[in-house]
Amino acid sequence: MAIKSSNFPSTALVVMDASVKNNVTSSIVHIYVHNKPIVKMLHHAINVTSTEVEFFAIRCSISQVLYLQNISKIIVVTNSIHMVKKIFDILSHLFQKQVALILNDLREFFNRYHENTIEFWECPSKCKWNLHKYVNIESKLFNLTPLFPNKNSWDFSKRSKCDNIISNWKMTFQASDLKGNNFLDLVNNNNKILEPMYSKGGTWLRYISYSNILCARATRAITNHAPISEYHLCFFLREEFSCLCGLYPIETRCHILHEYRKFNEYWNPRRDLKAHFVLFLELNLNVFAFLSCIT
Repeated sequence: MAIKSSNFPSTALVVMDASVKNNVTSSIVHIYVHNKPIVKMLHHAINVTSTEVEFFAIRCSISQVLYLQNISKIIVVTNSIHMVKKIFDILSHLFQKQVALILNDLREFFNRYHENTIEFWECPSKCKWNLHKYVNIESKLFNLTPLFPNKNSWDFSKRSKCDNIISNWKMTFQASDLKGNNFLDLVNNNNKILEPMYSKGGTWLRYISYSNILCARATRAITNHAPISEYHLCFFLREEFSCLCGLYPIETRCHILHEYRKFNEYWNPRRDLKAHFVLFLELNLNVFAFLSCIT
């Protein structure tokens, strides 16, 4: 489809990719017109994030297209479509300076003719589409090592600081006396325990943050600070507690998640899988909930 679109002499096809090695970020841009490579660009930057470099590559490619004659349509092919969406995001974010420069070039492009258009197409690296495969391979060919001290971009410094914090957090998080002996370890689809992270909504919030009630119930379940007998027993040692099912001496989180058939709107023995855990909470609205919160 992209090849067919680039057959038109008025269409510029921009294929781009970026990679990071030894804190050196490489970006490759190939521009085709009428199925012929017109421009090839290679840029290196030290101690910047890949997102910054990709924004820079988009800006450079659009600037190059502006020098071409009779181009009315630009097609940008990238494997980072989530980053492209930030160009048209009116909310505040970290890359507004780069976005402003890109939009300034686009304004010039659109002002030339009111029917000029630009499209952004996603091409994941795993698709191995020939034109994108070329830039993907080229972006990884260079093995540069910085010889002199270099300044860090603000975003790179922030990411490095966050990565160090997360690394320290991961090491301390595994200690049961720090995260709590009753912390519920959820696993991903590869059966690996979820580790703390801060990007893309974090480890847990990305799945439950759309509902305050769901988030509260999930937090109670994960920390085992929930309105169940197992937790009440920590404060009221002399009281007697028994599970409402009559088959278990005490209502515990493990019993609720894996054995208590009262909550049978969704049943799967692998409640430690994050997907099954969240679905179980979604379909059983009174699990780990205070009665006054149930509607």
